[in-house]
Amino acid sequence: MEYGTSGFDDIRLVHNALPECNLDTIDTSVRFLGCTLQSPLFIAAMTGGHPDTAEINGRLALAAERFGLGIGVGSQRAALENPDLEGSFAVVREHAPSAFVCANLGIIQLRDHGLEWANRAVEMIDAQALCIHLNPLQEAIQPEGDHDLCGCLDALAHLCSESRYPVIAKETGSGISRETARKLWSAGVAAIDIGGYGGTNWAAVERERARTEGQRRLGEHFLGWGIPTAVSLTEVVGTGGPVIATGGMRSGTDVAKAIALGAGLCGMALPLLKGAMQSDEALFEIIEDMHTQLRVAMFLTGSRTLAELGRVRTYIAGTTGQILHTEE
Repeated sequence: MEYGTSGFDDIRLVHNALPECNLDTIDTSVRFLGCTLQSPLFIAAMTGGHPDTAEINGRLALAAERFGLGIGVGSQRAALENPDLEGSFAVVREHAPSAFVCANLGIIQLRDHGLEWANRAVEMIDAQALCIHLNPLQEAIQPEGDHDLCGCLDALAHLCSESRYPVIAKETGSGISRETARKLWSAGVAAIDIGGYGGTNWAAVERERARTEGQRRLGEHFLGWGIPTAVSLTEVVGTGGPVIATGGMRSGTDVAKAIALGAGLCGMALPLLKGAMQSDEALFEIIEDMHTQLRVAMFLTGSRTLAELGRVRTYIAGTTGQILHTEE
């Protein structure tokens, strides 16, 4: 369930009327955490943990394999608690044998269960990296949420120092500030997925799940909480290592804007999920459209590669520009 705006409508790429490049030979490939991907489009964590989700995850994995994309799975907590559910996650590696796959575990589960669960999550899907998701807003609002997040940063630092795989810190819809990013880099994470405001909104989700009027009002009150993705990206880029921009990305042009702002990969969920719920062909068509939009945006900025796109000038207006201006 989505709510709010990511801020990318406030970003405009500077047009180049003399691009001096060939649209047909533009290179969208990228290196990320030691892996070569054919596109910066990253299939963001969405689902798993229920038998009915296996088909969707399998279809998303097929797309990752076909287009050379990275892919993340949803929280693996359910399968770690009940191994009978592992199949809904393992199907990703089965359908994407050569893709860059990211496992997913909550930071509270990491604190409570340590390296054992982290390693099992990675082994379950033969992942190249592990996303540790941060979801304090959801925990605070949901009736069954864990309200004690003490010790989580230490648990993350321990994982980063002991793991044999890269660890990615991932927000789930409220964004990451530069102050939090610096703590995460100090803990040893290999990358940060900002998961900004403007995409999936957990206050909205919990409002719909509410069992009492008081819980519903609490979800309603925090609908606007978070850092818009474009703002979070601007804050986090330059504080440490590579950044994944996730949260309200809806087009190949949004991907181009995020790359111009400094993102390494761009996570997308809802548009791809809609396609995956229909058919392989519907999903593939959406991704092909995204890639066409990205290549045209690169052409119109004179960018032959993503590295060149990362140096393109941008105009930042509207609310996003106002927020960033107040920080100068």
